[in-house]
Amino acid sequence: MIDQTTIQSILETAHVEEVIGDFVSLKKRGANYLGLCPFHNEKTPSFSVSPARGIYKCFGCGKAGNVVNFVMEHEHYSYPEALKYLAKRYSIDIEEEEMTPEKQQELDERESLFAANTFINQYFIRNLFESEEGKAIGLSYFKQRDFRESTIREFGLGYAHESWDDYTREALKNGFKKEVLIKTGLTIEKDGKLFDRFRGRVMFPIHNLTGTVIGFGARILSSDKSKAKYLNSPESEIYFKSKVLYGIYFARTAIVKQNSCYLVEGYTDVISLYQAG
Repeated sequence: MIDQTTIQSILETAHVEEVIGDFVSLKKRGANYLGLCPFHNEKTPSFSVSPARGIYKCFGCGKAGNVVNFVMEHEHYSYPEALKYLAKRYSIDIEEEEMTPEKQQELDERESLFAANTFINQYFIRNLFESEEGKAIGLSYFKQRDFRESTIREFGLGYAHESWDDYTREALKNGFKKEVLIKTGLTIEKDGKLFDRFRGRVMFPIHNLTGTVIGFGARILSSDKSKAKYLNSPESEIYFKSKVLYGIYFARTAIVKQNSCYLVEGYTDVISLYQAG
């Protein structure tokens, strides 16, 4: 548990307008800042940020709070996770007290989901660049799309082998619990057996705004009509499909700076535009 002295230091150091400005284009209006609310659709700005009071308030949907509340609401973080995000943002060292077993278990479970996604994404990347199947099918597909290797690596693109339990076995062998793999949606349990959700597909990791892998999109390249062309991770404790835009992590700084963005249909469209600059 983060001690109170550290929490107070975070609250005193984190400027609400700076943190929210990382996600929302704000314009100064007198002593406050105004922008479009990130929590509901609107065309006229009704989202107000007060640096003097250290709070935000949307007069459209009613969402309000301090800088920690904003990070929790926007990123779907727990209270400790929001504090750690802000501490990292402002280079504040975290001092933690011993947590209760219950709280530690809750935090550990969430962190385990992030860790499992990250581990398996790295496995997909190795498949793409090092396995014969991955190079022949996945890498050749990305190169046909004119993706540079640097772009492929930056987006963490990968390949899932055409195997019933390839990456599930690898994750279990490396200490991940089956319950965690099932919760991420990467693994399916049926009749007491474990299966990979993604098989024989190129993989597009989905990142949150801090760059952590929270889910996957996958495309099959065969002409098998019995299988869905695209397959996504199911929603989980860390992945909410309706709350995430693919590629937002890579584009967010430019979006805030330009106060505009292009919305395109597919994963490869996003990557192509990003690569083109």
